[in-house]
Amino acid sequence: MPPKIILKNLIKIYGKKPLAALELFREGKQKDYILQSTGHVLALADISLDINQGELFVVMGLSGSGKSSLVRCINRLIQPTSGNVYIDGEDVARADEKRMRQIRLNQVSMVFQRFGLFPHKTVVENVEYGLKVRGVPPMNRRRKALETLEVVGLAKWTNYKPTSLSGGMRQRVGLARALATDAEILLMDEAFSALDPLTRGEMQDELLRLQKELHKTIVFISHDIQEGLKLGDRIAVMKAGSIVQLGTPEELLTQPKNDYISAFTQEVNSAQVIKVGSIVSKTVSLMIGIDSVSSGLKQMLHHNLTMMYVVDEHNKPVGLVKKQNLETSLKEGNEDLMAIMETDFLMINAATHLENIFHLYKQGDSLAVVDREKEFIGMVEASDVLTSLGRPNRY
Repeated sequence: MPPKIILKNLIKIYGKKPLAALELFREGKQKDYILQSTGHVLALADISLDINQGELFVVMGLSGSGKSSLVRCINRLIQPTSGNVYIDGEDVARADEKRMRQIRLNQVSMVFQRFGLFPHKTVVENVEYGLKVRGVPPMNRRRKALETLEVVGLAKWTNYKPTSLSGGMRQRVGLARALATDAEILLMDEAFSALDPLTRGEMQDELLRLQKELHKTIVFISHDIQEGLKLGDRIAVMKAGSIVQLGTPEELLTQPKNDYISAFTQEVNSAQVIKVGSIVSKTVSLMIGIDSVSSGLKQMLHHNLTMMYVVDEHNKPVGLVKKQNLETSLKEGNEDLMAIMETDFLMINAATHLENIFHLYKQGDSLAVVDREKEFIGMVEASDVLTSLGRPNRY
């Protein structure tokens, strides 16, 4: 499946005569030199990246890094100085204003930091506004607005004015307004940064819940590393208009590209970011109906293992056997693997964060790791977890 959004050599320069500054940039001059020479600000310095369909893509950076300029170039609230912005293969950087209005009405919605609600309109009127502008008949847009408010948990607040709502509730209204248009792309510029920490966490959880159901393509702008690591499938960290590193939350944390990324992530609780699947030990397994006690012991000796998991014909774990039990059974002449197989074992999904498995190691055994289809991937021992958390955050 091709990327939903493609940014190619995207450059944005603020100032009255950006072409002169653009020429300096193409000659290799840096941001500070361009500012001193021309009075122009280089906001985006030749950005190229792909954003996949259904991805929650986070753009992070400190103030002035260019992250808000980037997201506004996607829906052309800001006109790029140079480069391309492809949405579903169409270069919107070259589209006329009439076409851009259609794109904003139908393909791309935006949620702002300060909610952007109309104070004189009710909650439901705010939510249906985009549909009204699109020309959707009153009954249809009201029905869609009510359905969307139900999705975000505000069905009981439809006739209230925004001033009657808390900050978190108002942001839910803003989110509902964006979702009501059924646009496939959702742009969120510091959408939760004006909220108190508790409400912010709740909204992050709400966004993850909605994304699991709706599978939108979301570009989320943030300056908060904890927020970015929690939400992002992938994260682009920006500095001075450039992307310093692009990767998964785990990659940023465990494989920082330079000191800047290391400093950005040094206060992060890595156990809340690293997933079991990234530290799983690939290992062989035994299969019900195929392996016996003797063949199982032979494999254990060959691979220098003290225990192995047993899977069924669908590669789903059904138990485990230990070396000492295999040796005892073989001495007794028993070849039935199922007779000595332990069925009371611990199993965990590869997508689980490490902080959620600490308590499971009280029993001492390793954990069987499975994928979404419950198929066996490998195992994780307590030593694997401790090693991953003790890894120095260095590039």
